[in-house]
Amino acid sequence: MTGEINEKMKQLLILQQEEINGYHTYKRLAKIVKDKDNSKVINRISAEELKHYDIWKKYTGKDVEPNKGKINFFFWISRLFGLTFGIRLMELGEEKVQVVYKSLIDSVPEAAQVLADEEKHEDELLDMLDEEGLQYAGSVVLGLNDALVELTGALAGLTFAFQNTRLIALAGLITGISASFSMAASEYLSTKADQSEQSPMRSAIYTGVAYIFTVAMLVLPYLLTKNYYISLAWTLLHAIIIIAVFNYYISVAKGYNFKKRFFEMASISLGVAAFSFLIGTFIRNWIGIDI
Repeated sequence: MTGEINEKMKQLLILQQEEINGYHTYKRLAKIVKDKDNSKVINRISAEELKHYDIWKKYTGKDVEPNKGKINFFFWISRLFGLTFGIRLMELGEEKVQVVYKSLIDSVPEAAQVLADEEKHEDELLDMLDEEGLQYAGSVVLGLNDALVELTGALAGLTFAFQNTRLIALAGLITGISASFSMAASEYLSTKADQSEQSPMRSAIYTGVAYIFTVAMLVLPYLLTKNYYISLAWTLLHAIIIIAVFNYYISVAKGYNFKKRFFEMASISLGVAAFSFLIGTFIRNWIGIDI
């Protein structure tokens, strides 16, 4: 019996901690939200988190200090990567806490109402999130994916064809930069032809910037080392990291399946790279180029 009481007290303290963290985090986020209506929603949710904290305090009889590290983490994540990503990341953590709420419903009368409030908060927060960066996620995906597939393959082919990191970097940069402008122009014309709500110019900019960023990351190893095999391995590692980071961001922000998207994109990029490497080897031996 004593063990059961101690376990329940432990669960209540966990909930109390989450509520006070949520109160301070939402209160800080409300100050940086430009939309006044959204700011009001976040401020109200912050106040309700404090009420929930007071409910749990009645049972524990203890004050719980806010976790400043966690509060700062979510605040700055939201500042750097957007409110949508930050709040959705917070909600992922709160889904685990909701399991604790459900386990207390039979023994703690207020648990059911607090759980309902938390689910309402989640719906309200997700309904109001509509950031430009996510509106143009398709353009970013186009730029990243096209650069990863095309340039990873091109660099793999050039690696064995040239066997000189400087020449490979030069050819990669020329190819990549030219392709980024071409892809941006294609995205501009495509968006304009579709007559969608998105701005053709912004779509083109998001695509072009994503493409150039990927080009820079993939070519960088060839500028830092003279061993072309090490450069290729480093480039492939950069490609995997870019795929993982971007897909994690999109998966959290838009609720997609991370593993499925990551393995699909990675297998395509690395598959093209392997095929291109073999083509580069064949062409070098067939033509008899020796640089």
